[in-house]
Amino acid sequence: MKVICSTLNAKYIHTNLAIRYLKAYASPEYDIQIKEYTIKDPIMNIVSDLYQQKPSVIGFSCYIWNIEETLKVVNMIKKIDPSITIVLGGPEVTYDTIHWMENYPEIDFIVIGEGEQTFKQLLTELETSHNLLNVHGVAYRENGHVKCTPQRNKLDLKELPSPYRFTEDIPHLGKRVSYIETSRGCPFSCQFCLSSIEVGVRYFDREKIKEDIRYLMTNGAKTIKFVDRTFNISRSYAMEMFRFLIDEHLPGTVFQFEITADIMRPEVIEFLNQEAPEGLFRFEIGVQSTNDYTNELVMRKQNFAKLTRTVTLVKEGGKIDQHLDLIAGLPEEDYASFRKTFNDVFEMRPEELQLGFLKMLRGTGVRLRADEHQYVYMDHSPYEILSNNVLSFDDIVRIKQVEDVLEKYWNDHRMDHTVEYLVTQVFPSPFDFFQEFGSYWDQKGWSRIGHQLEDLFRRLYSFLEHKSIENLNVAAGLMKYDYLKHHKYKPRKPWWEASFNKNERTQVYKQIAENPSLLGEAFIKLELNEKELYKHTMLEELSFDLSSYLATSEIKNVPSYLLAYFDPTNNRTLIFPYR
Repeated sequence: MKVICSTLNAKYIHTNLAIRYLKAYASPEYDIQIKEYTIKDPIMNIVSDLYQQKPSVIGFSCYIWNIEETLKVVNMIKKIDPSITIVLGGPEVTYDTIHWMENYPEIDFIVIGEGEQTFKQLLTELETSHNLLNVHGVAYRENGHVKCTPQRNKLDLKELPSPYRFTEDIPHLGKRVSYIETSRGCPFSCQFCLSSIEVGVRYFDREKIKEDIRYLMTNGAKTIKFVDRTFNISRSYAMEMFRFLIDEHLPGTVFQFEITADIMRPEVIEFLNQEAPEGLFRFEIGVQSTNDYTNELVMRKQNFAKLTRTVTLVKEGGKIDQHLDLIAGLPEEDYASFRKTFNDVFEMRPEELQLGFLKMLRGTGVRLRADEHQYVYMDHSPYEILSNNVLSFDDIVRIKQVEDVLEKYWNDHRMDHTVEYLVTQVFPSPFDFFQEFGSYWDQKGWSRIGHQLEDLFRRLYSFLEHKSIENLNVAAGLMKYDYLKHHKYKPRKPWWEASFNKNERTQVYKQIAENPSLLGEAFIKLELNEKELYKHTMLEELSFDLSSYLATSEIKNVPSYLLAYFDPTNNRTLIFPYR
């Protein structure tokens, strides 16, 4: 019996941990073949590839991001060869199992919940007596009726074999994200999250996990992401793992964690700030909302003051990038409340701020009680909300405009100095800047066309002109600084008109060549002659004192110059402000 475990990942760089657990657990009795695709792959290509393997059984790992495409694949496979047994598993089909079985006759079985033992037992019964009552946690059909066997007890995670030791994975480890699971379950009960359904937290064997991490690093893994819902729920465990990763990491490796920030003790942060190499760790922190009543309605316990303390201390340490999440559309969080949530969180200046929208996942409390808050949401995955009793679809559209420009202008860090100036000195709040710019972006139709780097600067300048902001010349100067700072080579055609004509530039370059001390010691050491200044630098006039701004963040309306040197030897750009 030839068995394939397959899935459609969101991106090529992702790997599916679930099907590797199935393969490891089923061995040695079953030699399962792993086949991974992406949701962007043509359906016909996926079906053709699977069919040519001549499988008896195909199991698909299903999530909100791939269920629609997976069902298309399943439907086509059954049309081509009805004898192939189709088994679905994963969080998307574990809940509302009857719905899936009744509405999609091409599905033969659904594995409910943890799948390792259930899937192996199902394979055994399919190969032998077909007594499905022996298989706990499976849905199937009998005489046209859907049957579900009782779910099995939770597995002892310490006994699960490693899913990381397959030789066929080794060539891909350096190019894809490796996912590590050290626990299952979550201690919290957030009603929008599937993790709230399983009570309690179970741990894998720590020493086995360490050995797996050593194996992954030795074989080239560069990005290792822990999928534990709350990595730091046990302080002693988190400290042990942090210490291990700091001591044994290989150069170039990055570890990502989902942490609960308000329970992280200051001494843990102090340890990380002192001991962790810069860039080794990355934290993902779900804030979701700062509205206490909203958090209470979704049974979310959160001390925002302590969360802020953690994020601030980590940021001050300068070692760890932080990715903070917000969810628009939670119960009783209207537009004004979400604006406050956004501003509360942006105040911390996280390296990345992810603005998402509530998804009414099957099995979650918010979906089961959707009528209480008059939720209207998509019937198909990802079940995103369209409105509720306090948030109209108009509000949703406006917040999506914020999301669009937030991603382009903050999370990509193309113009941090410019954005900082605009959100603190020009607009009433960060949210108002992103909202007004996002609405303008949408009105111009830019969300429907592509863009190059220069377009992002031109479009922001167009918006600021449209708003007739005071000190537009200051914003333009900061935009020039941000643009040049991130260039590694001299741009052929920047987004603005040059400050100087040829004769004016010649005069300034002569002055600099004759008196390089104007630009300081670092510039003197470059020993640039006039010809090299022409070839490797750009010169711009600013309406304010850039060196004073970079030192104090204060704008002094004193004209100054900016000289950008594009170092051809070291592939870097050096900025020299002077007056």
